[in-house]
Amino acid sequence: MDIETSNTDDSEYICNPVSHTENVSNSNATEASNETMANSTDTMNNTESSESEVAKEDDREKIDFKVIYNKKKIDVTFALDGTVGELKAHLQNIISVPQAMQKIMIKGLAKDDQTLRSLGVTTGAKIMIVGSKLDDVLAVSIPTKQELVEEAAAASSKEPLSQQKLHRKILDKGVPEDVMPGILETQEPLPDYPLAGMLNKSGGKVRLTFKLEADQLWIGTKERTDKIPMTSIKDVFSEPIHDHPEYHIVGIQLGTTEASRYWIYWVPSQYISAIKEAVLGKWCYF
Repeated sequence: MDIETSNTDDSEYICNPVSHTENVSNSNATEASNETMANSTDTMNNTESSESEVAKEDDREKIDFKVIYNKKKIDVTFALDGTVGELKAHLQNIISVPQAMQKIMIKGLAKDDQTLRSLGVTTGAKIMIVGSKLDDVLAVSIPTKQELVEEAAAASSKEPLSQQKLHRKILDKGVPEDVMPGILETQEPLPDYPLAGMLNKSGGKVRLTFKLEADQLWIGTKERTDKIPMTSIKDVFSEPIHDHPEYHIVGIQLGTTEASRYWIYWVPSQYISAIKEAVLGKWCYF
């Protein structure tokens, strides 16, 4: 708006303060009213949306069945048209087994995209769950209090892993007969088949299978195969074995403490870089 300069009495151009205040008040009241109405509309829409979602969820037919895990029977109510993958997510907090480490057996191994209806699950059915908790995986590798003391003492003295009493118990048994050949000063990609012939802390045979498409590391022993999500592995430690540098000791850390390291012995040195890259990512281990 253009402002004119004039000699006319300025009082003619002075606005009535009462009138101005009323206008502002009326304007603010109108805006507040409109805002309140808008908020009310949004709230109603959100409520309707939430109610619609709940209604949609409630519309899914539910069935009651039993899940059998570790010889325990657990009552479960779940959507008949829910998928096996959704059921795994539901069970994760109930049985304390990560979703990626569960196997659901319904007339054989059920796939994540199959629904309970398509698999023929009915009310009262029994579903078998196979899977290991991370604590179970670590059980064969958890050191005793004495071993922790020895490991801490060795670490403080910077003694090589292969010289520490904790690891000599396995290494002194010698190179396993069926271990894969180790090659010094060479880096090779992971083979298409599992790395086998290695040993764990209890002296049992171990094989490692890298399921990159599923982002999992499978740790296999004679007794079982544990499917470990790569994202649950905090770090990977490795060090050449002093008297056999073509092989390494590898520690896969599944938790936050040293006690959560799963130790593997006689890992061929040519695969160490590829193992770390597969588990931690290409740029995470330098």
